[in-house]
Amino acid sequence: MEHINEEFSFLTALAKGIARQFGETCEVVVLDLSEFEERGSVIVAIENGHITGRSVGDSGTNLGMAVMRGTDREGDMYNYLTQTKSGRLLRSTTMYIRNAAGIPIGCICINNDITDLMMAENTIKNLTLSHSINKEVKEIFVNNVGELVDILIQESLQHVGKPVAMMDKSDKLKALHYLDRKGTLLIKKSSDRICAFFDISKYTFYSYLEEVRTEERDDLSVTREVTGSS
Repeated sequence: MEHINEEFSFLTALAKGIARQFGETCEVVVLDLSEFEERGSVIVAIENGHITGRSVGDSGTNLGMAVMRGTDREGDMYNYLTQTKSGRLLRSTTMYIRNAAGIPIGCICINNDITDLMMAENTIKNLTLSHSINKEVKEIFVNNVGELVDILIQESLQHVGKPVAMMDKSDKLKALHYLDRKGTLLIKKSSDRICAFFDISKYTFYSYLEEVRTEERDDLSVTREVTGSS
């Protein structure tokens, strides 16, 4: 634990240095992932939090959930485009710190507000690196994990393309698979929200979850056999 505290102390100092170097349009956030199942990702230090409206103690975004789930084994993402609730455009980078076992215990996120720059056409290519922005990354800024779970549930609804009233079992399995892949189930009591939203019992929820995870494992085994990977 002492070693972890030393690492977070370094990251906190680094965040302050980056923010002072690039000014008030650059938000730098340090998150603690060491108790992810209980608390989700928690902000332990933040510089220029006015950019996303967050402060120490608030939740992180959805990106860390896929990393903690193991869906995304690399984790680090550089130069991707996202936006705040108010519509401000950000160019972001997220980097993870791992313990000796390779498990993520924290991360540092840099969110540079490029809204004003995007308004100036002549500076876009030089200052926002728009030619290399990763548009496939979608990051969500929230103040608590409950709100994050609700947003991901809405995303799963869009993924299926049907309202709950029109869903059959296969549709709900598809939605649950999406939520599981995104790491939603790592959030404590997220299953209660999912059951309520899709109008299923806890027994049905765990039955469906086992079904989608078994299918995922089978698909992975087939892929390895075809590619010859171990």
